[in-house]
Amino acid sequence: MAINKNIARIRRARKTRAKIRILGVPRLSVHRTGKYIYAQVISPEQTVIASASTLQKDLRDGLKGTKNIEAAIAVGKAIAKKALAAGIKEVAFDRSGFRYHGRIKALADAARENGLQF
Repeated sequence: MAINKNIARIRRARKTRAKIRILGVPRLSVHRTGKYIYAQVISPEQTVIASASTLQKDLRDGLKGTKNIEAAIAVGKAIAKKALAAGIKEVAFDRSGFRYHGRIKALADAARENGLQF
């Protein structure tokens, strides 16, 4: 059976999420597509505490595009502010099987700079 890129990514994501579930801490889940980038803080009970994405009009304003590193930094700042407002300071980073570089790394660094610890 041939494994395509998406199945391999989902397999990597499952491994990470299983380990995060054992920790019992909220997780910062990131998803990227060719057009947008999304971030959610999810509680150990699987409920969404805070979310931010480049689909939101207030985030898109002032950005050149929705699929670049600049947009990922804006999402990272927004998710950190929303999580801190909800009382979440520590999270586990769930990169959803994506490689830790480019937009994913930019989002993580921006969230760390704005107060989230992981």
